[in-house]
Amino acid sequence: MAAKHSHVRQAAVSALTAWARGRDYAESLIERHARRRQLAAADRALLQAILFAVLRHRRLLDHWIGVLRRGRLDSETRDVLRVGLAQILLLGIPDHAAVNETVGCAKSATRGLVNAVLRRAIDTRGALMEEIPGLPPAVAHSHPDWLWEKWEGRFGADAALALMEWNNRPAETFFRTNPLAPAPEGPLPGTPVGGAPGFHRLDGAPPAGLLASGAIYIQDPATRHSVDLLAPEPGERVLDACAAPGGKAFLIAAALGGGGSLVCTDSNEKRLPRLRENLRRLHCGNAETARHDWLHPAPAEWRGAFDAILLDVPCSNTGVIRRRVDVRWRLGPDDIATVRRTQARILANAVPCLRPGGRVVYSTCSIEPEENDDLIAEALAAHPSLRLAATRAAFSFRDGTDGAFAALLVSGA
Repeated sequence: MAAKHSHVRQAAVSALTAWARGRDYAESLIERHARRRQLAAADRALLQAILFAVLRHRRLLDHWIGVLRRGRLDSETRDVLRVGLAQILLLGIPDHAAVNETVGCAKSATRGLVNAVLRRAIDTRGALMEEIPGLPPAVAHSHPDWLWEKWEGRFGADAALALMEWNNRPAETFFRTNPLAPAPEGPLPGTPVGGAPGFHRLDGAPPAGLLASGAIYIQDPATRHSVDLLAPEPGERVLDACAAPGGKAFLIAAALGGGGSLVCTDSNEKRLPRLRENLRRLHCGNAETARHDWLHPAPAEWRGAFDAILLDVPCSNTGVIRRRVDVRWRLGPDDIATVRRTQARILANAVPCLRPGGRVVYSTCSIEPEENDDLIAEALAAHPSLRLAATRAAFSFRDGTDGAFAALLVSGA
């Protein structure tokens, strides 16, 4: 039996409570609560829509709560109101359903308050929406002040506004065809992406059969930049040092004609089974996989062993906030400096694994110069044997894709 819709709202409130503890990401919370409550597919989709809307627009929702209800609120009641207002003011869910089902998941002592606030939101909806353009940009677009100020200073106000608007849109779905798999019968779904051979934009659900056969892989076009710069060639030995879940490893294997000369590592042992399964499904399961933490020096047998290395390093993820909806609230100004130190150590430990004349591509899904151009300048000063051959950067407000950065460094012979 399908769960009642009130269970979806309750699941959303429970997921927000768990998210506030800071240990779980939005995507994992959706899976957990959908499974726990045995939600049907439609109810799971509603749960995701509500949770993502609250996290994307959390600051604006809190502003509206302050307008509609003066005084202190406990955290659970605030989450209930966020869930209700997201449905009424952002998602276009019918008012009666949004109010009745949301009130039903509040504590009995606060149901009257929740009902009154949500009905007041319906009565004043026009005025609430009309005031948005006059709000401070970081409030209107629900970003931390420090990110807005950082981006405004770097890109200018118009581009920074466009970037925040982009981050609040539901992410599009793209896939990459797999030249290692048998060609699928019939036409491919979706629309080819100009300037990104093999990539298609999907309008509906990904075709399960093509996914299962490995004929396609869900992937944003921005992911291609790092592998295009690496330009792996058949016969080369290549290392993908931060490989899980395997999207870029698959692109490397496709360029190599298979995974036989590809080594894929990840620092987390728990991610390796998924990496291996993805590689197998994508017809490059003969790639070597191993656990290694690149914060530490490489094993002796890897020193000077690779023609090409891809370092898709951990980063702040500011280029993919549209997809990772809660990143903006987890990230602080000091975190960029912290992750930069990690990135620099990974690069320093990978460079000795290059053969003379080899090349390494350093890549992030960040748009912050501290993690990208600035770090590369620092790395070149620290490693005189390297020279910068090329860089690529993608910005959503310019390119219409996720944000990304890649730099090609070539070792002297």
